[in-house]
Amino acid sequence: MTTTYRTIQGDTWDNVAYKLTGSINFMTDLMAANFDHVDTVFFGAGIILTVPAITDDTSSTLPPWRIGETEGGDE
Repeated sequence: MTTTYRTIQGDTWDNVAYKLTGSINFMTDLMAANFDHVDTVFFGAGIILTVPAITDDTSSTLPPWRIGETEGGDE
């Protein structure tokens, strides 16, 4: 059975990822599973997105492009 998410007006990738997992780190997996919509920034209402299996690796508070950097540390 495939899990899906129906967007509401104004949804964004990070917003949907957070709604589904409590973390924006799921955004990359979500985008990969919905490549046809990857250029979308703000979704209209009623777009059906495929939700891939949610992994346990969503605990970091950093956005995906900053993974690997020290949380709260000096650069």
